[in-house]
Amino acid sequence: MYRITLASACTTPNAGPAAAVAISAEFRHRPWHQNVSCIWDGARVVLRAENDFDENGLALMDEFSDSISICVSGADLLDGTIEVVSCVEL
Repeated sequence: MYRITLASACTTPNAGPAAAVAISAEFRHRPWHQNVSCIWDGARVVLRAENDFDENGLALMDEFSDSISICVSGADLLDGTIEVVSCVEL
């Protein structure tokens, strides 16, 4: 099992908290990721999840990118890269 933390400055500060809530809700439809949390840390959207297959975080990164596209409206969407903050084997 792996615990992966990703972060992205993908949205404006005004839209950040709502984006984090929407991304959390989107991941409820992705049961292969467990213990999912998504927060706005004041500058970035931070996603944390656990799964048993993603040793480098790239699969979660791809799904995080999809969720950002779905959950952040065009006016609030910034060209933020997604960073793998950590990927820890549990």
